[in-house]
Amino acid sequence: MSSTDFRVESNHPIAGWLLPGSGSRQYFFGDRALAVAMAAKSVTNPSGQEIRVVHVPTGEVVFRKEAFTRAELSDEG
Repeated sequence: MSSTDFRVESNHPIAGWLLPGSGSRQYFFGDRALAVAMAAKSVTNPSGQEIRVVHVPTGEVVFRKEAFTRAELSDEG
């Protein structure tokens, strides 16, 4: 596999202490499991926005960390 087979992406800057140079909107990985783990451990700025892992050759979204709203974080209801 190529070192760019999987892209971690978001419409907002992605941050995470495991990422090289946090603040980009996309990062590339050669391994699907690594890309998914990095996406799962990362956050966006502003927080709570969607992060996706895309298989670059096909364009298929293989993992999606969905956006959430403040209401979903509430203990009420």
